[in-house]
Amino acid sequence: MPPDIPATPALHLRTLFVLDASGRIVATREPSRSPTPTFFFVGSATASAWAVHSDVRDDIAAEVDALARNELPGANLREPPTHAERYASLLGGSISSGPAFSFPDSLPDPGQAVLIDDLRLLERNFQGWVAEEIPGRAPIVAILEDGHAVSVCSSARSSEIAAEAGLETAQPLRGRGLGPRVTAAWALAIRASGRTPLYSTSWDNDASLAVARKLGLHTYASSWRTSANPAPP
Repeated sequence: MPPDIPATPALHLRTLFVLDASGRIVATREPSRSPTPTFFFVGSATASAWAVHSDVRDDIAAEVDALARNELPGANLREPPTHAERYASLLGGSISSGPAFSFPDSLPDPGQAVLIDDLRLLERNFQGWVAEEIPGRAPIVAILEDGHAVSVCSSARSSEIAAEAGLETAQPLRGRGLGPRVTAAWALAIRASGRTPLYSTSWDNDASLAVARKLGLHTYASSWRTSANPAPP
């Protein structure tokens, strides 16, 4: 199996979003096409990448882009971008951030895990799955108990060269180590397809961060984004 394409801020950005010819965000790479950020910045200790949504006014986008070009790489990935306050002033909305991880060369044996192509295996413990999304979320890997999925990892976002993990474990069964196992199985399946597995979360998602620690994932970057405020009811 060939080695992974190195995880970089640019790879992370292009795995999460569809960009137009100008490098502006036009959509996410999620099968459900969820809401996109107005600005997304991802930086490592040596490099950075960013994009502004195509709906942002051109003059504002130009100022944000100029500021982002002047961002300096930083060793402390928990620190916000240098111009975070100015981005927030220009774009408004809510702010979120979190680490981005790459997978080690060696992963633990995940044990019994199966590929899912039948939503009936998910119905008991998981809601919201749509049959039309299965191809976009493949590979969907699950651990089964009594013939039903209890932990599932799929491609939350996917491109031709990389995919990002989306993990969910049934509430009553959390804390049993199922999440790391099924995530390892998914990562191995992604590598078998010739792509690079990625993992990211928010800084305050303790359960997701615990999965990263148990798998020995490497924090290679941190992302920071602004998103439009939800419309009032």
